[in-house]
Amino acid sequence: MNRTLVLVRHGESEWNAKNLFTGWKNPDLTPLGVEEARRAGRELKKLDILFSVGFTSALVRAQHTLDLIFEELGQPNVPTLKDRALNERHYGDLSGLNKDEARDKWGEGQVHLWRRSYDVPPPGGESLKDTVARVLPFYCQRILPPVMRGERALVVAHGNSLRALAMVLDQLTPESVTTLELATGIPIIYQLNADSTVASKTVLGR
Repeated sequence: MNRTLVLVRHGESEWNAKNLFTGWKNPDLTPLGVEEARRAGRELKKLDILFSVGFTSALVRAQHTLDLIFEELGQPNVPTLKDRALNERHYGDLSGLNKDEARDKWGEGQVHLWRRSYDVPPPGGESLKDTVARVLPFYCQRILPPVMRGERALVVAHGNSLRALAMVLDQLTPESVTTLELATGIPIIYQLNADSTVASKTVLGR
């Protein structure tokens, strides 16, 4: 399994469970989120993948998920790089608000536009396009080089930062990426060709 890249969205967070816009806020995992992370680790363990390097964001829910996955794999000492380039999209003035309350305040259509458009940011926050602009350079400079050397990399991040990576890997357009949904705690395994395109993609636990 050379040139292996595995992406995992963190397990359910305390604010996911409360239906709050989270962004760069820093809640931890719920008990369900912990179990989702451990289950991801157990699914990967069945494949006997030995990881060379891990990448995660500056936020605790992703870091905790990564730690639990490596614990289940019996690989607790894998070198890991934590960087805010992989943080969730910043929701600005929406951060910490209940999604239903946000709809009451700004209207269903406006909140849907902020959540699902590619290039319209919420007040004080980032659009998906903005998130792509910080994630992709990090991918090209830090994640891709070891993978292309034949190492196996695990990236645990967030719904929108992983959607940014999926734009490149799955060759999605700005229109098609807005409909992409990534479930919490589900590993996605990519095998890359020598030119860094995708040779195969496997979604575990589905």
